[in-house]
Amino acid sequence: MLKVVLCRSYEFICAPIVHQRYRQEFWHGKAKGRAEPFTRPDLSLSSQDWGNLVVGRISSWVDMDSPLDNVRRDAEKVLEQEFAYSGHLGLPSILLSLRSVNSQNLARFVYSKILPASQKLIWVHVPLHAPELVAQKLMASSLDEEDDQELPADLDTWEWWSRFHRSCDSDKKLSLVLELNSADLPSHTQMMRWLGEPLAAVVLPTHIFMTNKHGCPVLSRPHQAFVNLLYRLDIQVMIKGCDRHNNLRYYQQYMEHLWNSQPPDDPLTRFARGFEDFLQVPLQPLMDNLESSTYEIFEKDPIKYSKYQEAIHRALEDRVPVERRGDTVVTVMVVGAGRGPLVRATLIASEICGVNVRVYAVEKNPNAIVTLYSEKRDYWGSKVTVVACDMREWDPPEKADILVSELLDPLETTNFPQSASMEPRSVVTEDGISIPASYTSYICPIQSPKLYGDISTMRDKDKHPMSNFEMPYVVRLHNHTQLCEPQALFTFHHPNREPVIDNNRYKSAQFTASFKCTIHGFAGYFDTQLYKDVQLSILPSTHSPGMFSWFPIFFPLREPVYVRQGEVVTANFWRLATHRKVWYEWNISSPLVVPIHNPTGRSYTIGL
Repeated sequence: MLKVVLCRSYEFICAPIVHQRYRQEFWHGKAKGRAEPFTRPDLSLSSQDWGNLVVGRISSWVDMDSPLDNVRRDAEKVLEQEFAYSGHLGLPSILLSLRSVNSQNLARFVYSKILPASQKLIWVHVPLHAPELVAQKLMASSLDEEDDQELPADLDTWEWWSRFHRSCDSDKKLSLVLELNSADLPSHTQMMRWLGEPLAAVVLPTHIFMTNKHGCPVLSRPHQAFVNLLYRLDIQVMIKGCDRHNNLRYYQQYMEHLWNSQPPDDPLTRFARGFEDFLQVPLQPLMDNLESSTYEIFEKDPIKYSKYQEAIHRALEDRVPVERRGDTVVTVMVVGAGRGPLVRATLIASEICGVNVRVYAVEKNPNAIVTLYSEKRDYWGSKVTVVACDMREWDPPEKADILVSELLDPLETTNFPQSASMEPRSVVTEDGISIPASYTSYICPIQSPKLYGDISTMRDKDKHPMSNFEMPYVVRLHNHTQLCEPQALFTFHHPNREPVIDNNRYKSAQFTASFKCTIHGFAGYFDTQLYKDVQLSILPSTHSPGMFSWFPIFFPLREPVYVRQGEVVTANFWRLATHRKVWYEWNISSPLVVPIHNPTGRSYTIGL
C-alpha cells in the first residue's frame, strides 16, 4: 500500500498500528493470552521509512470511556501496547479518534503519555459533524449554512475536541485532525472557530468529492473556500476512502491545484512569513537603545513613512499660506529620530510644497546619533540640527510649530513625548500641530490554544510563577479565532491642552460571543490619526494595506475561559503609570471572574 500511494505523489500514509481484524483482549474473550505477534514486524520497513512515511493509527474499536469495566481495562492495555510499539518503530505521530463528548479517561491516559520529555506528537481525529447527525440526515435542518443555533454538547464535535484538549492543558504535543465527513458544511461562524485550533491536517473522504465534466474529482465551492482557509495554516491534507475516480492520483493533483491557485501573499504576509504566532516581548525604546537591525526593519516599511510624509506635507501647507511660503520658516521637531527616516520625510515634504523648514532631530541613542550626524554632513546640511539628548531632558531654544514622533508599539503608545513625561505644551506653540494627532487602542477576545500552549511552556525561576501569563506579547496572529469585532479601549490626543494631565485609564468592555468557544486572551490593535484624514491602522477591518511595522499585541489569560454562544464577556483593562513606569492590568468579570493580571506591574512594566 505504501508503494502505491508514494507512486501517486502522496507523502505519507496513515495506517493502523494493529490490523483491525486482530483485536486484542487482555481481561476476557477468546484472544486472551494469545501467544502470537500482535502486529506486523518492524522489518517490514526501514527505520527511516517508519519515521518519515507512516503515521500510526490507534485501533478504532478502543473505548477508554466505556461504562463497562472490562472493555475499559482492555482499551487501556491496548493503548499501552500500541503507544509502546509506535515508539519502538519511531513513528513521527500517532492518530487517535474521539468517539463522543465523554473522553475524560482517554484524556487522562494521553496526557500522562505526553507529560514526559517526549517529542512524539499526538494527532486527535475529530469529525466535523457528529456521525449521528450524518446518519439521521439532519444536516439540512440542523447544520444549514444560515443556521447558527448552538448544538447540544453530544452532537457538537468542537465540544468533543475542546473538552479533551482542555483536559490535557492545551498541551503543544496535541494537534487536531479535522475530517470533513459530509457534503454539507455548518454555518460560517461554526466553521471559523476551527481555524483557531492547532490543526495539523484535514481529512477529505472521497465520498464528498463531486465529478466534473472531465470525470475528475472536485470539491464543492463551500468546501473549496474552507480548504483554502485551512491552507493558510500550512496543514497536511489526507485523502480517505476508496478510489471513486479510477486513480488515487487525481485527488492529489486536484488538491495540489487548489494549493497553487491561492492568491499571492500581500506584503505583510510575505514580511511576516516564519514569524506567525511567534511571541515577542515588546521593545523598550525609552529604556534601551535599539540596534541597527531593528531600525532597518522599521525603515523597510513601504507605507508608514509615505503616510508620515503626506501628513507632514499637508500640515506644512495648512501652516503657511501660499503667499507667505517664500519668507516663512516652520520649526519641525522630530523626537525619537532614530536613523532619520522622519527627518527625510520632513525634508521631502518641505521641498514638494515649497515651505522652508528648520528641523531638530532629537535622539538619545548614541549609536543612532552617529548616523544622524553623517546624514547631516552628507545630505541635510544646515536645515537640520542634530540633538544628542533624551527628549525629556532637552531644553529647546524655541517652540515647535510641528512636533513629529514615531509610534513604536501596537498598543502601548506611551512612547509619544507627552506620555513619556515630557509636557508638549512646553515645546509646542499654542497653535502647534502634533503628528500623530491621536491614536486609539482596541481589544478583542480571541481563541488560540497555540499561543496559550507556547506561554505555558515558558519558565523563569526568578519571577512570579504566573509572570509569563501577566505580560503582553507582540505577535503576528495567525492560528487564532476572534470571538467578535474589536472594541475601542483607550484614546490619546496630542497635544493635550488639559489643565491637569492624567494618562491613567480604565475601561470595561462587553463582548457578546458569536459562537461557543474558549478564550485564551485578548488581541490588541491600534489606529492613529496622523493629521486630519491621514491615518495608519493595524485594526483588521481598516489595516493600512502593505504596512508591516507593527504586529498586534496579545494579553494572555492564566486560565482559559469557556463561553457559550450569546454569553456576554466583560473585560476590564487598566493603564497605570508612575513617573518611572507604565503597566497594564486586566481581567474578566463575566461570565465568570478571573484574577486581575499583573497587579502593580509585578510581572511586566514599560520603563520610562
